[in-house]
Amino acid sequence: MDNQAFEMHGENIPSSSPGKEGPKKEEGRKGSWTLLRIFLVCLLACVLSTAIGVLALSLLYLDTSASLRENRDQNEAATPPETAGKEVEPKFQFLNHLPKSKVFKYPGGEIQWARFRNDAREYQSAEELEFGKSLNHHHSKMTFGTLLIKSKGLRAPHWHFNANEHGYLLKRQSSPTAGTKVGCSVKENLSFCHGSSTVCVLQPAGGVDFIRTFQKQREDQAVNLPANLKELVQNATYVQSPEELVWQYFYDLQGSEEFPFPGGIFQWARYRRNGTGLSQTERIFSESLNKHENTLTLATLRIFSNGLGQPHFHFNANEMGYVISGCGQVGVTLSGVTANFNIGIGDVIFFPVGTQHYIKSVCDEDLLLLLAYSTGNQLETLRMRDYFHGTADHILAQLFFKKQEEFQKFPK
Repeated sequence: MDNQAFEMHGENIPSSSPGKEGPKKEEGRKGSWTLLRIFLVCLLACVLSTAIGVLALSLLYLDTSASLRENRDQNEAATPPETAGKEVEPKFQFLNHLPKSKVFKYPGGEIQWARFRNDAREYQSAEELEFGKSLNHHHSKMTFGTLLIKSKGLRAPHWHFNANEHGYLLKRQSSPTAGTKVGCSVKENLSFCHGSSTVCVLQPAGGVDFIRTFQKQREDQAVNLPANLKELVQNATYVQSPEELVWQYFYDLQGSEEFPFPGGIFQWARYRRNGTGLSQTERIFSESLNKHENTLTLATLRIFSNGLGQPHFHFNANEMGYVISGCGQVGVTLSGVTANFNIGIGDVIFFPVGTQHYIKSVCDEDLLLLLAYSTGNQLETLRMRDYFHGTADHILAQLFFKKQEEFQKFPK
């Protein structure tokens, strides 16, 4: 044997044929059988791999199909039946008829909202849905609500994890008298909220164990004051907090300075870079607004009967407004959208940042609105008057196909 290794290996395999050729034949037969086994193993591995791949793809397809069907079903369910296939006028991107919205009642009063909702089934109409989508699409982070507190009702202590809140006391049935305790039969508040990341923590004596002893009220938002309040409260009188604390959260908007313009009057609760002329309490409030993130600028706008708030837009803020009294007409121009519509008491309007808009009073009485702007910095606005004054006469003449002399006649 020339190959010793082959001979040694062949001795372990019984041979059925004597002679020198027997081991070689057996070895050749064994090599063929080994190759066949390798081929069969590879074939089996390929078959198994293919089967596993097909099974995985099938499961993925079934899961994807189920998810698509579930999403489709959710979308169909999330659309109120009355809104299905209904075309909505573009104006409802900017207009909400708040009195038609759902009334959320609690023992101490009721709330109505103009806001975005994650679940579209919570909207009462296609128009309300369009308004909510617009708020979310333009990243306004703004919510508006009217809060009615009944006689002796209580807005229970609470906090918001994702918003600052600004409120405006709209009316009260009885007025306070000097030297007497204020007692209002009904209070109606208007509240604007702007998104933030505020978190409050309770740390009473006893910690969490003490909090766990609290009894859940019938409603989370508010409760009426109990008849035996004096028995429950050890000391019903409270010492007035220092002014530097009070005026961080309170502002006398109605008593503030009036800023007239040709069509009406503005009053502001806002931050001002230059605090010259501000009272001490106004300065405290102004600095408080600018100190916190996602605060708002509030204002009341009174447009005289048949007066006009000239076209303008804001560089750094979305605007939301509520009609307190009167009636008017609004014009809005946004990229690809132009809308003109009437507004009345209780309506909420929304102007995304950079939207050109105007408001006109069309009633015999003044049009009064409460406005909120989504900035705690000084509001930046460009009005049509400022645009014309800031643009050269010859440029205006070319833009509007007029003689240059006509633009020189504009009052400065």
